[in-house]
Amino acid sequence: MRVRFWGVRGSLPTPLSSAQLRSKISAILERISPDDLESPRTRERFLAELPPWLFGVVGGNTPCVEVRTEGNEVLIFDAGTGIRELGVAVAKERPKPSRYRMFFSHLHWDHIQGLPFFGPAYDPSVSIDFHAPFDGLEAVLRDQMCAPRFPVGLDVMGAQKRFVKLNEPLCVGDAQISWRRMNHPGASYSYAVTEGVKRIVYATDTELSSDDFLRDDENAAFFGGADLIVIDAQYTLGEAIEKYSWGHSAFSLAADFASNWGIRKLVLFHHDPTYDDKKLYGILQSARWYIDHMSIKGVEVMLATEGTEIRI
Repeated sequence: MRVRFWGVRGSLPTPLSSAQLRSKISAILERISPDDLESPRTRERFLAELPPWLFGVVGGNTPCVEVRTEGNEVLIFDAGTGIRELGVAVAKERPKPSRYRMFFSHLHWDHIQGLPFFGPAYDPSVSIDFHAPFDGLEAVLRDQMCAPRFPVGLDVMGAQKRFVKLNEPLCVGDAQISWRRMNHPGASYSYAVTEGVKRIVYATDTELSSDDFLRDDENAAFFGGADLIVIDAQYTLGEAIEKYSWGHSAFSLAADFASNWGIRKLVLFHHDPTYDDKKLYGILQSARWYIDHMSIKGVEVMLATEGTEIRI
């Protein structure tokens, strides 16, 4: 399976500001020496050695994660503003996908606001299945595209649309998609995609609690031994305590959670809109320090960044 990140921010889109760009350029200029400018090779080496928070961006779009199965089924988790970029990318594929399956964690605005800009949804040759384990999905998606909130309605989208309430695990080709309710205001649902012996978990917008660490059969079947988890890690531990019951987790709790369930790859996700790239990579460094300090073995931690693709 392949996992690709199209939107990684929480709450609202966070475009890179002119001040942030100037700060990056200034920090890069401070690092340059005359030797770095001698030749194309030395310039390339200099750029390659820059820290990722300087040479690149985390991204400012709200949540959208694509999973491609081994059978090339396109699964989309949440329709934040990142889904527009996904639509642009698939339009260049040959052949283009003709069917998409979307899964919604919940219906807070940052998880649905990109849907009106998803290009394939206007193509009559395309079919889209909208999935959620709760009621009201179609009504909410239609409502956000009603005047005066949006100039065209959902019916203008020419794709063949089907709205499906999930009641039992769904089979898509050789993959199975299951879900679990998480701790978030108004509820949010995590998803597990299992294909053969491989499994990934998408668990955005969750405030981890003792119930999630409980070693019962339900938790073990869903989380235990997953190859990868994309999980809400919006806060530091201090912020998580200060913002108790806001529905988001700390990076250290995410690391403990991955260790508890023997999950091999931990991807920190749903980044706070007030954090710049340097702060986010600082959190990644802190998470790696925490894993080492706590002698947590077998967990690799990564930062969700737009455009990143992970193969499992």
